[in-house]
Amino acid sequence: MTSDTAAPIVRDAPEEERFEIRVGDQLAGIAEYRRRGELIAFVHTAVDPRFRGRGLGSSLIVYALDSARDAGLQVLPFCPFVRGFVDRHHDYLDLVPESMREQFGLPAQL
Repeated sequence: MTSDTAAPIVRDAPEEERFEIRVGDQLAGIAEYRRRGELIAFVHTAVDPRFRGRGLGSSLIVYALDSARDAGLQVLPFCPFVRGFVDRHHDYLDLVPESMREQFGLPAQL
């Protein structure tokens, strides 16, 4: 299916060190990461301009953060998009090590 109206599909692509969101057969966005041990550092998020304004970036980050939680990983939000998302959605704040929250401009506690 090549339609950009297809339901988005999000997946982890560990061989590429990124999460991907696809609409039909088109890559609509990515969240790049570096995983080391029990840490996952999000370094860059991008959504293709053709797909912006549809909430795909947020869907991508929700999937990525939920996956990190499910795997028991601590999150380092170097990417401004991920950092902003965590700052607006404090239910993900616990994923960022408390000792590092200030470095990312995040509240120390809820």
